[in-house]
Amino acid sequence: MISRLKAIMRKELKSYFNSPIAYIVTGVFLSAMAVLYFFFSGDIATRFADLRGYFSYIPWVFILIIPAVTMRSWAEEQRSGTDEVLLTLPFREAELVIGKFIAAFLLLGLMLVLTVVVPVSLSALGTFEFGQILGQYLGVLFYGGACLTVGLFVSALTKNQIISFLATALILFLLVAVNFLNAFITFPSAVASAVNWLSFRYHFEPLGKGLIELKDLFFFVIMGAFFLFLNVKILVIKKWR
Repeated sequence: MISRLKAIMRKELKSYFNSPIAYIVTGVFLSAMAVLYFFFSGDIATRFADLRGYFSYIPWVFILIIPAVTMRSWAEEQRSGTDEVLLTLPFREAELVIGKFIAAFLLLGLMLVLTVVVPVSLSALGTFEFGQILGQYLGVLFYGGACLTVGLFVSALTKNQIISFLATALILFLLVAVNFLNAFITFPSAVASAVNWLSFRYHFEPLGKGLIELKDLFFFVIMGAFFLFLNVKILVIKKWR
């Protein structure tokens, strides 16, 4: 199983870096985060004191970055017909899905590693809690991993990369912003709690501050597993259709 996962992962990583996608998405991500942080994060003293402002933009930036990473994953396979070849090879559907997820997750991890230059360069200008920063990066990885599974699932539903991008961006926006409904509508407490629980942003907020809550990490693991499961089921249906 490990060797099959490595083969799928290598294939996906090559497809990322043999095209401009990985470079463009990484460049846009780093540029967007830098601009938002340095020009829209309040006064300099607060900015240099911690990186909460930096990480607070992650949920909104990922609405566009994650779909760009995942849009071609399955959509391109279906457009070119290579998905049928993959499904006839001795790979389990779960191995195909997990292999693609690992490749996308590694690309996301690389993008985040490149952002480390921000806390390193600003460390001379302020007192940082590096334990807190590590916690924030851990939270971003869990959050980003869950978002990737949404994008991969949507990509499996269409042959069109543009549709995949737009649909994933819309779903992520709804998952991020759904708890804003509580500010405009007075729900019963049980409904309000359920709305908050469904919000990716609600669960990311403490993680973005470096506060590691197991319930929030567990939420992203559950959501990721759910969308990976749906992705596998889509492949099973396509295989036996």
